[in-house]
Amino acid sequence: MNRTDRSIFASWWWTVDRTLIAAAMALLVGGLVLSFAASPAVAERIGASDSFYFIKRHAVFFMMALPVLFGVSLLSPRDIRRLSLLVFLGSLVLLVAVLLFGQEVKGARRWITVFGFSIQPSEFVKPAFIVVTAWLFASRERRPEMPGNILAIASFGLVVALLILQPDIGQTILTSAAWGAVFFVAGMSLWWIVGFGGLGVAGVWAAYTFVPHVHARINRFLDKANGGNHKGAMTADGYQAQQAHDSFLNGGWFGRGPGEGTVKRMLPDSHTDYVFAVIGEEFGLIMCGVVAGIFAWIVFRGLSHAAREEDSFIRYAIVGLVVLIGVQSGINMAVNLQLMPAKGMTLPFISYGGSSLLAVAFEMGALMALTRRRPQATRFAPPIHIERHEDAAAQAA
Repeated sequence: MNRTDRSIFASWWWTVDRTLIAAAMALLVGGLVLSFAASPAVAERIGASDSFYFIKRHAVFFMMALPVLFGVSLLSPRDIRRLSLLVFLGSLVLLVAVLLFGQEVKGARRWITVFGFSIQPSEFVKPAFIVVTAWLFASRERRPEMPGNILAIASFGLVVALLILQPDIGQTILTSAAWGAVFFVAGMSLWWIVGFGGLGVAGVWAAYTFVPHVHARINRFLDKANGGNHKGAMTADGYQAQQAHDSFLNGGWFGRGPGEGTVKRMLPDSHTDYVFAVIGEEFGLIMCGVVAGIFAWIVFRGLSHAAREEDSFIRYAIVGLVVLIGVQSGINMAVNLQLMPAKGMTLPFISYGGSSLLAVAFEMGALMALTRRRPQATRFAPPIHIERHEDAAAQAA
């Protein structure tokens, strides 16, 4: 391709941030490779007839995520906004349907079956909601008569309420953090920021006080001396957290080698929530640092683009999307390292899960689309009318 090529793909190639493409592909391919390391042990433990059951499904999700990632990255900011609005409205409908007809697992309703596929709507609502929120905050600057701030706050309350009713405290915290970042960069009053910060602290306190499993997990985290349980008995999530912590000690700096890990055979969620522990044991702390560095680069690169962006909608949306990716990956890695209470949150791009992989592909595609280079509007001076000599002479005659 050369720069004179005006095809859609050529135009995309010369304007997209190729370091973000490299980072996304490295994580996606890394997740596919890691599924060979982490998934067979889980398949054998649950009695699946095929030890490659999760690997094959992950490969299918991988092939579905690629066109989503690159297809979304081809869109214009206006198309990203329109698509996000459609995804947001559809996800809201599914979130309500989950509460009414969803599958209950461990006391929570987070999944619903649509046309034979099991979907977690909370994964899709996050990126779409952030883009819509960015548009609402930005619209107020362009059209002061439009109640963009009020609509953004009301939509935030609606999304949080639907997530809490599932209940899904982790996704609530993650969504609130990204929305709070957009709220902050949109230049809201300091009193509003302090007020919502206080509500966030009050929400965490209420979850600890009134939600039994949140209360139990925090207590087990605070009492690591008894194996994650203040009463002395090892519980499922405390056991997983301890095994994940030990996997990093077993792997050392360079790991035990691909397929040589043993902790994955004892971790029920080694292919999802604790895949970072498998990386630590089989590939070592250096590879863990590389994975963390790639996520850090995505966040840094996105914020760099946002700092140079003049369009307020694009700037707000970029900040919200990179906060989503950064906070989610940070929470997952912190849980694996026993730096936070156990929380069922996947590692973006890498963990097994169709909803998670497709949603993060949409999220990354939107980020790539919004960070593409675009020509700035050129301001032309008003035309100067110069009469030709012969015209002036003719008029004089």
